[in-house]
Amino acid sequence: MAISGNHILDFSQETQEVKIAKHPQNARLYHIDIKKDALANFFDQVKNVEVQELEYVPYMRFIVAGALQDVLSESFTTTVRNILMDRATGGFTIGLDQEITDTDKYVLFSTALTHLIGECNFDAMSGKYYARFTVNHTDTSDSYLRQAYRRFTLHTDGTFVDESTDWLLMMKMHEENAVGGESRLLHLDDWQELDKYYKHPFAEKEIAYKAPASKNVSQEVSRKTFFHENGDPCICFIDQFANPSSIEEAKYLRDMSKSMEEDQSVTELNLPVGHLVMVNNLFWLHGRAAFEVNKDLDRELLRQRGRFPS
Repeated sequence: MAISGNHILDFSQETQEVKIAKHPQNARLYHIDIKKDALANFFDQVKNVEVQELEYVPYMRFIVAGALQDVLSESFTTTVRNILMDRATGGFTIGLDQEITDTDKYVLFSTALTHLIGECNFDAMSGKYYARFTVNHTDTSDSYLRQAYRRFTLHTDGTFVDESTDWLLMMKMHEENAVGGESRLLHLDDWQELDKYYKHPFAEKEIAYKAPASKNVSQEVSRKTFFHENGDPCICFIDQFANPSSIEEAKYLRDMSKSMEEDQSVTELNLPVGHLVMVNNLFWLHGRAAFEVNKDLDRELLRQRGRFPS
């Protein structure tokens, strides 16, 4: 999805409504500040839209996107799309006003943002176009997503569904008694051993992916670990759901995952409550650091993922 080839574009800008600057933790990412008045204007325009209406009436998701574009301009839409599609960057964070505590507003804003970018995929785990899920002290799920005290290893989303997953948004809705649990990110081009695994004989061999019961997806999908967009390598991988067919394939996947986890370019991102991170899912891997043990740990996250316009 690169749009800039070998040229590095700078998307930094500041207007009356928004400021876009390089992210302080990772030079590939941008951080977007939406001015307080502009944010208040957006929420005023959508004050009569309920979250249930977004769930039941799909076109309302684009209506709230239109309201956000009216406030921030069409050039904002173009810029955030271009950031996500640009191979040299492919990601940004946005923080909402700290005074906002109504999580319905988080759903409204994130929905407006994603529908400026493209269209959301159906999230079978929640049965909606988005998912909300918690991480607590105890866990009875069948995947690492909610297991607080182990590292959630680097991966891409959409491995076990038969549709494109071009981008991913994660937003922190609520958090109490949490130490650790940072979002971990790795851009494919910063991974030191990319060539070793990208040029391996198993790199383009199809691997079967099967989801556990909690994902509500019964199909089996075969995916190549590496593929190409605009001539650049992209990756499709999650260790939990990959079902290789031999010892050699299993060792390749295990060693590849270990290499990514230990890479010095992994960023552990600071993401306060009310902040979101959005990345290109084709060349950014994401995961989560382990939390420190606390019986009162409580975090809620929102996830949306989807595809760019055709």
